[in-house]
Amino acid sequence: MPPLVWRHKPNNPEYIELAMIKIRIHKRALASVIAAALLSAGCASVNLDSHIAQTADQALEMASREDNVETAQAYLLRIASRFQDQGDHAAARTLLQSEQLAQPAPPLENQKLLLSMASATALDDKSWARELAGKLSPSDFIDYPANLMARAANLQADTFALADDPLSAAMTLILLAQTDSTADPQKIHDRVWSLLARVPDSQLDSASADAIGYEAQGWLELARIVRAPDTNIDEQGRIIRDWQNNWPGHPAAQVLPSELRLIANLAASRPEEIALAVPLKGPLATAGKAIRDGFLAAYYLDDAANRGKTDIRIFDTSSKPFIELYRELSTQDIDLVVGPLEKDALAELASMNTLPVPALGLNYLPAGSQPPEGLYQFGLSAEDEARQIADRLLAKGLRQVLVLIPQGEWGDRVEQALRQRMTASGGVILDVERFFREDNLRAVTADLLGITVSRDRAIQVESTIGMDIEFEPRRRQDVDAIVMVAEPTIARQFNPLFAFYFGGDLPVYSPSIIYEGTPSPSRDRDLNGVIFTDIPWVLGDGSELRNKATKLMPGTSGQAGRLFAMGADAWQLSKRLPLLRQINSASINGQTGVLAMTPEGAIHRDQLWAQFRNGAPERLPELVPDETNIIPRGEVVPVTGQN
Repeated sequence: MPPLVWRHKPNNPEYIELAMIKIRIHKRALASVIAAALLSAGCASVNLDSHIAQTADQALEMASREDNVETAQAYLLRIASRFQDQGDHAAARTLLQSEQLAQPAPPLENQKLLLSMASATALDDKSWARELAGKLSPSDFIDYPANLMARAANLQADTFALADDPLSAAMTLILLAQTDSTADPQKIHDRVWSLLARVPDSQLDSASADAIGYEAQGWLELARIVRAPDTNIDEQGRIIRDWQNNWPGHPAAQVLPSELRLIANLAASRPEEIALAVPLKGPLATAGKAIRDGFLAAYYLDDAANRGKTDIRIFDTSSKPFIELYRELSTQDIDLVVGPLEKDALAELASMNTLPVPALGLNYLPAGSQPPEGLYQFGLSAEDEARQIADRLLAKGLRQVLVLIPQGEWGDRVEQALRQRMTASGGVILDVERFFREDNLRAVTADLLGITVSRDRAIQVESTIGMDIEFEPRRRQDVDAIVMVAEPTIARQFNPLFAFYFGGDLPVYSPSIIYEGTPSPSRDRDLNGVIFTDIPWVLGDGSELRNKATKLMPGTSGQAGRLFAMGADAWQLSKRLPLLRQINSASINGQTGVLAMTPEGAIHRDQLWAQFRNGAPERLPELVPDETNIIPRGEVVPVTGQN
């Protein structure tokens, strides 16, 4: 047989043909054949110094053909770096975690570590970060060349932080500030402080006792004394100034972290003339009076309040349009307006281009609104609670949920917030049933759990085959949990129906609307097992404010108590608005939750959690990071009052 001769076919450059047998081969297929032939023949004809692999698998295959291990490893690191430059950290991870790089040659160890930290943090890979952090110490970055030292230190700090070791991350940056004279001290100090704020008290105390070196000792003492128990923000300002006097040569004393600088100077920027504008007549009078009473009670109980300078004036917004009142107040010597409570009035205020006097609105603008500079928003937002329910569900690994929500505009907002948060974090709302109080709740529950569909299917089968069949309805099996948004009288009917319709094994989550605010075991036994969120005023241990208010003032429990707590927090916020606005990590432990501010000036709250047992709410512990198990029925503590 004559030899096969390759001959180009000019009229069709996409194909080639054999002299005796025509074969159509795509160019990409031909490239793969040639690459495979090169690989099968060894790498003698491939120069790894110049070769660029297109995929991680191709790079690993090429490296495996190289006899010199160090050369092969250097090639893999070069390709991993190239993948990182392209933003493909997943491909870089495949190479960096490969068996071929499990034991890098000594000259390549630092390079591999640097690339690994970059991809681990870019991919938010906690398990990889923990593995890397276990082999690191805060001073390791000093071994890198001068031009890579800052990059190595920052990646090292990022890796420690991702591995839930903020203390080592802070120590890394403290060392960087000492070794890199070109670094921006304000940025480094702000980051060190945010990391130290995450260190548990016990670990911070131990580290402070064992610290070696002037810089580390100073930082740890500062963190420890500022967070001392029962220290209010005014005392913190004094503590910070005293620390600066005691550590005059310390870098942080010369360039305070931004948050501490604001706290130290807060007294100078505190409003002295405050107008509290709430409705005291009409349909919102009860809410307005509760907020007023809470605001004034917190003010008079605040030992740090300078009552010689602070003047609080009360205005009734039910007597005239709020916008008119605001314009009048803006011509007077007013530093801050607290109000309005009415949603329409807040929207009207937000329509102004600029606010001549800052205002702390006691409600929220619609989602997506752009408030003018100087307008802040605070209230008992149902959307906040919906987002917290979604976060807890997902933290527990409960990703597919069914939802019950009442009809109406309020329910629309709750559903939107819950749906957005679940979707953004990879959760799924399988179905939402909206209901009215007068609806047949049995039918609503049967529809939610898929019982109605199951029955209809059985009826259809009977009709098709023309005979009766034995049938036991089944609920849908793809559900992890139920979110029940319902007031107590309705929720007490829904919860037993879940068990009746074969959903008794599903955890049920609710917002604070489910709880009237005071224990009632005989009435709330039908809520047993329900997990809900509520404010510290209701679920926490008794605070001084709550203990005194309960004894001396009526109407500080239930919904009125929640509004009283909101008024108390409005006083605390009035002193700290610049701090919360300028420092992303700043927060306040308030009566309505841990308060923090969004870039748009809206206050968001993180509340406490409880579970009904024997008809009474019992506190649930804080979630630990990466916890994904279902809430254990017995892991609770009794609710006694304010936290």
